[in-house]
Amino acid sequence: MGLVLGTGWTEAVALIAAFVIAVASTPAGISGAVLLLPFQVSVLGTPSPAVTPTNLLYNVVATPGALYRYRRQGQTGGRLALVLIAGTVPGVIAGSVIRVELLPGPRVFDLVIAAVLVPLGIWLALTRPTRAGEPDRPARLIPAPVLVVLAATVGCVGGIYGIGGGSILAPILLGTGHKASEVAPAALASTFVTSVAGVITFTILALYEDGSVAPDWPTGIALGVGGLAGAYTGARFQSRMPDVLIRRLMGILVIAIGVQYLWSGLS
Repeated sequence: MGLVLGTGWTEAVALIAAFVIAVASTPAGISGAVLLLPFQVSVLGTPSPAVTPTNLLYNVVATPGALYRYRRQGQTGGRLALVLIAGTVPGVIAGSVIRVELLPGPRVFDLVIAAVLVPLGIWLALTRPTRAGEPDRPARLIPAPVLVVLAATVGCVGGIYGIGGGSILAPILLGTGHKASEVAPAALASTFVTSVAGVITFTILALYEDGSVAPDWPTGIALGVGGLAGAYTGARFQSRMPDVLIRRLMGILVIAIGVQYLWSGLS
């Protein structure tokens, strides 16, 4: 049950919350969008299914700063970014249609939230990033056609849940031998383009569907601005915080939220 906030207060709370969540999640290498959707549902009271495109709008506003920084460092993601985008864009369009047509109610969507958060939390809690100086893992690079299908599947989840998919794709790509310097900008570029496609798709669907389907533009933009500042701050703080501790605490938090939504969906 969302809180009833007066005019202007929803945007102010959204901006502050997105900043705090991005500061906490960025050092762990996950998108703040993963945790912002439960916050929108429980606190801001963003209606369903508009909560999904509003979360995608957060990605659209929040990611360009990091993309610009990577580009200045000569990191564009190269061919990997193009392969991911080729899969995630049609995937997010399909996921957006599924969200509106098949999963408009809160109960089923609670189960979808749990299905995304619980595995992500377990992955964060049980793994650790590669330490500086450790040898690279043997490369087991995924063939491009298989990667496109995988990206399309992740994009579909992104269209349903409201995330760009980088939080899911990045650990898979790193685990199969891709370099982190290539994965980070490629996954982020995929998140940005996919989120733009998702916002456009939901906006078009809103013309033909009843109910709250289009993004909540003021809330989404406020979330994005807060996330943009929070991600930059979190990236600066990362070197001062133990990576393993960050991931363990974030993993426990994500699991706890996922279990709460699982209980809600089953109740």
